[in-house]
Amino acid sequence: MANSKYEYVKSFEEEDEIPLPNMIVVRVDGRDFRRFSEVHEFEKPNDVKALELMIECAKAVSEQFPDIVFAYGFSDEFSFIFKRTTQFYQRRASKIGSLVVSLFTSLYVTKWKTFFPQKDLRYAPSFRSRVINCASLEVIQAYLFWRQHECHLINQHAICLWHLCKCGQSDKDADEVLKGSRKQDRNELLFERFNINYKKDVPDIFRQGTCILKTEVEDIVKYKTDGSPVKRPRRKVISVRAGNIASRKFWNDFYCLSKDLGQFNEDVNKVNPDYVRYFQYKNRLMPSTWIVIRIDGCHFHRFSDIHGYQKPNDAAALNLMNSCAAGILEEFKDIVFAYGVSDEYSFILKKQSLLYERHPGDIVSAVVSLFTSLFILRWKEFFPHKEMEYPPYFDGRAVCYPSSEILRDYLAWRQVDCHINNQYNSCFWMLVKSGRSKNEAQNYLKGTHTQEKNELLDQLSGICNHYSTLPSIFRLGSSVFWDKETSMVGNEGRGEKQQKMVVVRHCNIIDPSFWIQHTDILEESIN
Repeated sequence: MANSKYEYVKSFEEEDEIPLPNMIVVRVDGRDFRRFSEVHEFEKPNDVKALELMIECAKAVSEQFPDIVFAYGFSDEFSFIFKRTTQFYQRRASKIGSLVVSLFTSLYVTKWKTFFPQKDLRYAPSFRSRVINCASLEVIQAYLFWRQHECHLINQHAICLWHLCKCGQSDKDADEVLKGSRKQDRNELLFERFNINYKKDVPDIFRQGTCILKTEVEDIVKYKTDGSPVKRPRRKVISVRAGNIASRKFWNDFYCLSKDLGQFNEDVNKVNPDYVRYFQYKNRLMPSTWIVIRIDGCHFHRFSDIHGYQKPNDAAALNLMNSCAAGILEEFKDIVFAYGVSDEYSFILKKQSLLYERHPGDIVSAVVSLFTSLFILRWKEFFPHKEMEYPPYFDGRAVCYPSSEILRDYLAWRQVDCHINNQYNSCFWMLVKSGRSKNEAQNYLKGTHTQEKNELLDQLSGICNHYSTLPSIFRLGSSVFWDKETSMVGNEGRGEKQQKMVVVRHCNIIDPSFWIQHTDILEESIN
């Protein structure tokens, strides 16, 4: 990070590390998937292809992150359990949750056509995630029992509701019939009115959900001169189903689960209500503070190299990021401003925002997930001749700032960082293009100051004040906000109408003049 007088704003970041020996569960849920399933015409009451897509994404997430040893899911949700000793991203809850949900989203969008070849995505799907801090294996056992029980209840209710509606009842009337009904009541309803035996006629994938875990296998990597094979052990991701995934028999039968998490000591027949309340507890961000959601590309140096981004800056890549940021502002009206540079973006929520009741995990994961989804869906608009080689993903965090002055200092810090990094990269790549190796360029620039870098750019380019001639998007980053745009209306363009639109500008946000001209962003006057 660049050193500047604004760096004090980092002191507002809070540590959210999950201490050992606690275990980590990340639960991913579809965001408004009832609407998504209706728009994309999923089969009712269950769509096999939609579930298979979710399962395939969960398997790919488990393969990408080796510390995930078990996952369980149904409908539009999946829960991922990390091994007891994991140090995945140093056990920071915000980073773990955002990375898992971002990769899951990325996979969901990229794999969509494999499962729905005749259907286009009509809008960007997104998910939310929540990190659950489990103090013991007994807590995980109770959690899994609870989720599988919910799978059964939700599926049984959906099947009853669907068949009642098929018989001509409205959703409201069908809901009224099922209100207060018990498991046995619904089983009898299905059997007596629709000749459906719930346990025998409904496939396991709907009733039981799906488990993802890893088994030990051996691959033959080569053969010795005498013809004998040389084997190497590895873990293979598989999917299984069982009537009770919280039972000792199921859990202890898989060596990888016992090894990485431990063994269940006894069976669970019901869940203590206190446990359920614990799983549903969520902390909240401090009220009446500015919330900043900052997202960063994960391993984007590699991503940019593989996809042939231009050095030191790729205008198309930056404009893709800006397009995604504009989409975020259009979706979340509480976001009043965003600032982005390179592979990062900061989104500012208004002080009085009650988005997701100010639960940080919900806010961060929803923003990161939608940004990821938009990035993939809009890729071809900016790179029409490049295929995406593999799914990208992002991480995110939430930070609260108590005053607009400190908030503006945060944004100033990011813009200063933009300038310093861009100036360095401009010099570095100009040196490389002039014939120096990357190591030589790094050593040459070590310890140089702004003035020296400017003189180097002038010398290498042969242009006086070369840095100031670079496009403002590279030097100043991108600011995204709602602004009033004037359009001509009426016959022959007579009359004017002002409407608010999301705009992208490349301007100096360190100078107070920007905020004086746009007092509506922070809804206060700037001296």
